[in-house]
Amino acid sequence: MEENSKNAPMFMQGNEALAEAALRAGMQAYFGYPITPQSEVMEYLSAQAKKHNAVVLQAESELAAINMVYGAAGAGARVMTSSSSPGISLMQEGISYMASAEIPCLIVNVQRGGPGLGTIQPSQADYFQATKGGGHGDYRLLVLAPSSVQEMADLVFDGFKLADKYRNPVMILADGALGQMMEKVTMPPAGSLPYTEKPWATVGKPTTRERNILTSLHIVPEKMEEINLRLQDKYRRMRQEVRSEQIGVDEAEILLVAFGLSARICQKAIELAKEKGINVGLLRPITLFPFPTEAIAKIVPNVEAVLTVEMNAGQMVEDVRLAVNGKKPVYFKGRMGGMIPTPDDIVLEIETIAEKNRITQV
Repeated sequence: MEENSKNAPMFMQGNEALAEAALRAGMQAYFGYPITPQSEVMEYLSAQAKKHNAVVLQAESELAAINMVYGAAGAGARVMTSSSSPGISLMQEGISYMASAEIPCLIVNVQRGGPGLGTIQPSQADYFQATKGGGHGDYRLLVLAPSSVQEMADLVFDGFKLADKYRNPVMILADGALGQMMEKVTMPPAGSLPYTEKPWATVGKPTTRERNILTSLHIVPEKMEEINLRLQDKYRRMRQEVRSEQIGVDEAEILLVAFGLSARICQKAIELAKEKGINVGLLRPITLFPFPTEAIAKIVPNVEAVLTVEMNAGQMVEDVRLAVNGKKPVYFKGRMGGMIPTPDDIVLEIETIAEKNRITQV
């Protein structure tokens, strides 16, 4: 695709918008392995990378891909990989290594239904894996959750920026529907994300400093604890990056909490519920880690109940319950295995909650 100098809106598929954004954000290298429903990311990058002087390589496996990311990012390059749920599972060891060695990169998970190989249909069942640390050890990723094709592009820029700021892997947690759908998108201009100096990178040893060593292996337990304490301090600082969107919460009797595609469906459910005389609001987490705990806690005293809507068996709902802290009842509505909740499904749940909590319909 030729770059639009006037930056006019374009009609693009989510996966392709993400890939185009990565090139415009100055991505220097991409390593991955094809898997539905995110294969268009690699296909698009392969066709366009030469124009941007970027390296795009299909590795022999997801295990190889994440370790190539480790090497290139450790040398100071701006690097990305993408996959879908089972492929991200295979990357977990390498992701843990990179978190420990404090190597920045961008990882994209366009989720599909599971567990196991599952289905190619969309899901949100990788929430635990992304936000609680899917690999071993005490580490965290910054996790961004888009809900539109526009955000599929915008969050690439944010992801690279945050990765460099905190020297940490960042994950974009999307789903198969967002990757495949087409919408209007305005691309951020190329060159608008400057490169960050990386004096820690392995770029060759000058005579003026000690050599840089990037490793996650520290045999002495006192040294490993020292590193863990430093990482935990960094993760506390990451919490200042929390982001969320609020829709109609001021007059809400019931608060919906949903991310990604589920949040979009909830917006239609809010309209339908209003027609039935029930005022419903939505809080959409944009960062899944850090989670918008304080934002939810601030709304809770003004509502009668909270409903979490997810495309899984109930994962984010655990963080919502912690935020609510027992002050109001928390309900859950989910679909699994690639099934998507409909606005009518959610409205039925809202009506049941309204009846249980004696919320008067006007």
